[in-house]
Amino acid sequence: VQLQASGGGLVQAGDSLRLSCVASGRTLPSYAMGWFRQVPGKEREIIAGISLSLIHRYYADSVEGRFFISRDRAKNTLYLQMNNLKPEDTATYYCAAAPSRFDDVLTDIALFEYWGQGTQVTVSS
Repeated sequence: VQLQASGGGLVQAGDSLRLSCVASGRTLPSYAMGWFRQVPGKEREIIAGISLSLIHRYYADSVEGRFFISRDRAKNTLYLQMNNLKPEDTATYYCAAAPSRFDDVLTDIALFEYWGQGTQVTVSS
């Protein structure tokens, strides 16, 4: 699976962005998916995850209620809708895929085998 993330940019606090992650190779339905972010000097953290069935989702406390993860099976694409962005959301955002046979949301970074290249999101105050 090859993942290509896009949609980052420079925005002001309160603005919205939608990140996209297009998969090629094997189809996304075989994988649990997630969005991670990383700032310099800190570990990469998961902020949102979605299960195979699209029913189950996970959000980190820091983004709960503002971000929404979704996937379009027909387009083999994962999305992250980010609303009411804050300066502390500034980071490099990565999409990732984890092979899965069960309908669970995966949050352990060690389980994610495939990664996009990252897209930078910068939020000014």
